[in-house]
Amino acid sequence: MTAPRRQYRYYDLVMVAFVTVLVCSNLIGPGKVTQISLPILGVLTFGAGIMFFPISFIFGDILTEVYGYASSRRVIWAGFTALTFASFMAWVIVTLPAAPFWHDQAAYNSVYGSTWRIALASLVAFWSGEFVNSYVLAKMKMMTQGRWLWTRTIGSTIFGEAVDSMLFFPLAFYGSGDFPDDQMPMIVLAQFLAKVGVEVLFTPVTYKIVAWLKSAEHEDYYDYNTDFNPFALKN
Repeated sequence: MTAPRRQYRYYDLVMVAFVTVLVCSNLIGPGKVTQISLPILGVLTFGAGIMFFPISFIFGDILTEVYGYASSRRVIWAGFTALTFASFMAWVIVTLPAAPFWHDQAAYNSVYGSTWRIALASLVAFWSGEFVNSYVLAKMKMMTQGRWLWTRTIGSTIFGEAVDSMLFFPLAFYGSGDFPDDQMPMIVLAQFLAKVGVEVLFTPVTYKIVAWLKSAEHEDYYDYNTDFNPFALKN
């Protein structure tokens, strides 16, 4: 007989935060391309959502580090389901005919009217990247016996964000004319470096949250007997 999953005080709150950041960064962020000038680096052009999307990977790190891969897997599927519904809802609302007296359809389309290709690319890239991130962190935690947290939070993010970036941009934009195809590798690299940079900057915050959660939940899970199949239903 399988033992019931342990109940935690803050697990559901972390899950809600993860899903909220994910949906907002994918629905609100892509609607604006911003450009800023920085010393040394010069002018940077990027989608505004890149400032917040990496936070979902930080939550993924926290979940796996404290609660284990299986608990993180449940949250990734919750995020995938929420993102799928949000994309479907946006498509339905954009497609509905506008009232004759409402003149903001074009503006609404520009913000929420992602094509099916971009929406699908986002789902595939998120699902793949998050599971890679969680898997690598769980394995590294066992290899390091729980030491050097920064190596696995940053290391797992490098792998996860690499998969996410390499899948999303080619799937969403290659051959579409939105970006020059010969510039795609540089765009992927720039987005990847920016996302990993956010993880590095947030490392001190990640340390504090992980330490607090481990103490509050009396949990520091190691995935020695975990089934790493992303489709497995059991913890």
